[in-house]
This record gives sequence, C-alpha cells and structure tokens, in this order.
Amino acid sequence: MRKELPEIVRADEWAPLVIRTDYTDDAAWGEIVAALARAVEGERDWAAAVHLVEDRRWDGVTGDEALAAAARDEELSVVFLADDVTMRSPLRPLLALDLGADDDEDLDPVYYQELIDSPPPREVRVVPDAVHMVHGNLQLANVDFPEFVEDAAADPDGVVRDVTAAPASPGTLPHPGP
Repeated sequence: MRKELPEIVRADEWAPLVIRTDYTDDAAWGEIVAALARAVEGERDWAAAVHLVEDRRWDGVTGDEALAAAARDEELSVVFLADDVTMRSPLRPLLALDLGADDDEDLDPVYYQELIDSPPPREVRVVPDAVHMVHGNLQLANVDFPEFVEDAAADPDGVVRDVTAAPASPGTLPHPGP
C-alpha cells in the first residue's frame, strides 16, 4: 500500500525540489542544506534558491512513490531525494528522478518499439553543488536526462558534478544561464 503523501506546493518553478526521505543523520542533512544554499561562485551569478521538503511523512518514501507525488506538479521535470545513500556517502549525492520519462507511456509501438523495449534511465546521483545546474538545464530543455546519466557514468564516483566549478572540457554539460 502506498503512503498518502502531502501535496507539494512550490512557489518558484526555477527552484529545484529536494525531498528528505531519510531522517537518520541530521548532521548530514545540515551539510546538504548548506551546500544547496551556499553562495554560488565563479561564472554563475544566479540565485541558489531551492525548495526543501522536510516532513517526516516522507520518511522512507521510495523513488516511485516520490515520482507519483511529484508528478502532480506539471511544471516539474526532476525531483531530488535525500535518501539513505545520500546520508551515508561523503559526497552526499542526491537521487535525481526524471519526471519526463512518463511522457513516453503513450508511444505508438509501430514507430517507437525500440524506445518502449529499452526505456531511457530515469534516475542518477547528483552532488549537491550540481543540483541547480541539472535542474536548470532540464527546465530549459537544454539537456535531456539521459545526457546527465552519461555524464555520471563517465565520472569516477558515478555522479553528476557541477562542471562550472572546474575548467570546462569538451563534452561537458552546458550552464543553464541566469
């Protein structure tokens, strides 16, 4: 049986949605919140606003349950979970879940059988300082979710990192802009 989760009401579609689903380590959560709110440096001059959901009714919620609840917000393209992996890892990688993957449910099998048989990945780990970059690029449709998955696959830790924090190299993901 699925939990009845509270409705998420965001005031700003440009603020990434981060839901805490693990309550075992308050210090780790504090690090995540601080990293998300930290003043943005370097080439970026956009605000680091984030919509945090810290409500124990979300404790233990699975990715599928979070996707179902977050899908009520039609403007939302991705949701980030601070789950047990996030709390245990020193990198504090949030679980990014793609809400756009459900757009493929009504594909015509005559034309899209390969996509139906092999759906694109719908989750990837993202370090906190890359959350704004991932969210902004997905909101603007600059980058597709599978491109972030490829970027994480090329990372030694299997996470998406903020490429604006280091010198850009060929093949890295673009900046979402102001």
